[in-house]
Amino acid sequence: MKEKVVIIGGGVAGLSAGIYSAMNGFDTEIYEMHSVAGGQCTAWDRDRFRFDYCLHWLVGTSKGPFHEIWRETNVLNDQTEIIDHEIHSQIIDNKGERFTIYADINRWEEYLLKLSPEDEKPIRSMCREMRKSARLEPFTSAPELRSPLEYLRLLPSMIPLMFVVQKFGRLTCAEYFDKLNFKSEKIRTAFHSLYGDRNFSALAFIFMLGWFNQKNAGYIKGGSYPLAQRMRERYESLGGRIVFRKRVEKIIVEKNIAKGIVLTDGTVIKADHVISAADGFSTIYKMLDGKYTSKQVEHAYKNWELFPPLVQVSFGVGKEVKADAPILLNFSKGVKIGMTELEYGFSLMNYSYDNTMAPEGKTTIVMRYESPWKLWENLEGEAYRAEKEQIKKDAVACLESIHPGISGSIEVIDVATPKTDVKYTGVKDGAYEGFLPTRENMMKGLRMQLPGLKNFYMAGQWLFPGGGLPPSAQTGKWAVQMICKKKRQKFISNR
Repeated sequence: MKEKVVIIGGGVAGLSAGIYSAMNGFDTEIYEMHSVAGGQCTAWDRDRFRFDYCLHWLVGTSKGPFHEIWRETNVLNDQTEIIDHEIHSQIIDNKGERFTIYADINRWEEYLLKLSPEDEKPIRSMCREMRKSARLEPFTSAPELRSPLEYLRLLPSMIPLMFVVQKFGRLTCAEYFDKLNFKSEKIRTAFHSLYGDRNFSALAFIFMLGWFNQKNAGYIKGGSYPLAQRMRERYESLGGRIVFRKRVEKIIVEKNIAKGIVLTDGTVIKADHVISAADGFSTIYKMLDGKYTSKQVEHAYKNWELFPPLVQVSFGVGKEVKADAPILLNFSKGVKIGMTELEYGFSLMNYSYDNTMAPEGKTTIVMRYESPWKLWENLEGEAYRAEKEQIKKDAVACLESIHPGISGSIEVIDVATPKTDVKYTGVKDGAYEGFLPTRENMMKGLRMQLPGLKNFYMAGQWLFPGGGLPPSAQTGKWAVQMICKKKRQKFISNR
């Protein structure tokens, strides 16, 4: 009989693990608490408008190991259309002036030099480091399985990056910007607005445009929902089975060997191998009762900062609204939406470039802003509903500040809160991308296996600060690589 692999969570990591499990001849099942696949990679329809919760760009749309994963899992195929934006984003200040971040580093350098010729030295220095980061190439194998040959293959691209990491690895963005010492007030204000005084790694900023510069971080037309559905179709075509509306309560362990799972309804599912692609904290401290940890795991969950949760306000607008940039960042001070004082402003995503997101002649616009989990944790019932109504009113006013007169054309408003995210994905404290990449953890990660526990593997974005879809899918693949290695069978990545 085939050995059975049970996977907890039907997000991108779980679907990836399921696909590679099925490719490699395992009997495989995914148990997903929601009614649809995708996890955080999702979208929903309201009156023919589609509101996307995840996809703005995807690393690996043209080449490299991530690209291979996307092709193998059917995220990318001959029918998918990739849109490479010329502009990454624009920042708007209190005066209404805009600062543009171009996707092409050379073009952005020209723009900055024209904006502030007196800052030539720091501008060229910053862009030079960004070009070096563009050489970053991910590993193809799990950390435990990498051979010396794989390290040698990547050595030419790693050497320049080692100097960048050594020089800037312990700096926050604010410290890095201060070190560059720009003379231009507009440049200083724009850069400090991006991350403020938060503990956000300077390396994350330096790496930001590397993939875009290579046209390897495009937007997949259609967005998150069809992306996840293509993965589900690939999984099921290989014989995999996904069970919806089933939440895992416990992981069965016998003599320190994972043997299956127990659902909240008491159903017992036996397995030879268990992969958890669910929320990391819930997996380790609830499903496994905190019995299998390490100093590294304990330190991470106690000390590493989480991404602040988001409120998403989606608008279905009954007319065409064109935008210069796909993402507009408004960092105006003193803005309040509902009960949240916007410390870092709000973003607007205009999906006018994707005609699948709205009926013809209409536009989908999505607003997002950070809102502390403590404001939402105990908000229930009428107070919760009243807050959502207030958010709608305040968000419309913010949208009006960018697009005067637009409120009369709004046909649909939808509010998704941090509680919405927790309800459908189980993510800890609404931290939609797990651990924030800081100067302490940017180049660190957590192991996929827990000490003392056999036949069990972690997958998903909680293993790497910064999170995101690429490492999620990658760890799903790596988990199956590790199972195959243990069984001494050849790992298959395309079937």
